[in-house]
Amino acid sequence: MNAVGIDVSSRKSTVAVLRPLGEVVCLPFDVTHDIAVLASLVEKLKALDGETRVVMEHTGRYYEAVAKALHEAGLFVCAVNPLLIKEYGANSLRRVKTDKADAVKIARYALDNWADLRDFTPMDAIRYDLKTLNRQFQLASKQRTASANNLIALLEQSFPGIRKCFDSPVRSDGTQKWVDFAHSFWHVDCVRKQPFAAFCERYRKWCKRHAYLFKLSNAEEVYALAKRAVVLTPKSKVVKVLVQEAANQLISISRSVEVYRAEMDRLAAMLPEYPVVMGMYGVGKSTGPHLMAELGDVRRFPHRSSIVAFAGVDPGVVGSGKMQLSSVTTSKRGSPQLRKALFQVVSTYVKCKPENEAVYQFYAKKRDEGKPFFVCTTAAANKFLRIYYARVKECLNAAESATQVEEG
Repeated sequence: MNAVGIDVSSRKSTVAVLRPLGEVVCLPFDVTHDIAVLASLVEKLKALDGETRVVMEHTGRYYEAVAKALHEAGLFVCAVNPLLIKEYGANSLRRVKTDKADAVKIARYALDNWADLRDFTPMDAIRYDLKTLNRQFQLASKQRTASANNLIALLEQSFPGIRKCFDSPVRSDGTQKWVDFAHSFWHVDCVRKQPFAAFCERYRKWCKRHAYLFKLSNAEEVYALAKRAVVLTPKSKVVKVLVQEAANQLISISRSVEVYRAEMDRLAAMLPEYPVVMGMYGVGKSTGPHLMAELGDVRRFPHRSSIVAFAGVDPGVVGSGKMQLSSVTTSKRGSPQLRKALFQVVSTYVKCKPENEAVYQFYAKKRDEGKPFFVCTTAAANKFLRIYYARVKECLNAAESATQVEEG
């Protein structure tokens, strides 16, 4: 058998081929990520005697093109968690970190774990696009939060407290009432330097122009706030530019967030497990596609504890001799984006307290046992993942069986 270790980087990869008992078939060599070069690599690997398995680290997105090219050529390809390679013993006291050494280490890992290697299955186009969209959505959401905080900080100098006068949610085009209002009425003097009747009429026309609901009580609240507000900066062109550009930036980023959200929901709706996931308690239009994007096809996990370990919410175990720690942090080995979505789902259970839901019942049981809050929420996330795994796996298997019947 031939164990091929590939250390993948941005533009090139380093390949090493070993056989049992340390026999070196090919010294480490570099290949560029080029169609012709990868085709030549495939021919070289297929020419080897015996079974050949290719192993590489599951890092970023660099490995995917190489893994897909080798998989489509008919080779056995396995992408493993880089943590497994990192913790795999090099059987040496020397500390060597080069591409060639890493390729040899990966090949040795492949030999020692030959029977446990799982063949690479390229993520289908929908799941691939959904995961990419989700990462962009998370990045844009962070930028929107930063932009919102920046605008609020600027308004605290020109119109303090105006944010709390509006509670309208973000619309599908990314606009929000308090942001649009701050863009037009960027300083308290834009409000209080005119009689209330004049401001009320102006505010009514502004609401009609921007398709917002006009409420007289809201106009009175804003006018009263402007009258008693103490501002740090006078009304000037500089303040106007600062506030309006910050509002424009927030509106632009919010629009991108809503576009990503709508596209993620559209793509997720094309997956067979969409109705099952969206029907689960605590899952909304954002968290549902988020979970499907990060977890992918759950059938790649051999059992339910695997998906829990993948998410990094499995309880740690530390013990030696008579010492057994009763409180150990979770492994946190998986995707932080996935753990964020799980925490959002569990937070819904904690706030709404649905007595007939198994996840909340499990959470309440742990609280009654006197467990700390974060221990209970982690246990609830663990329980939710196990239910998710069972339901989605059943749905996918049923969809696959139905497809096979139709084709037959």
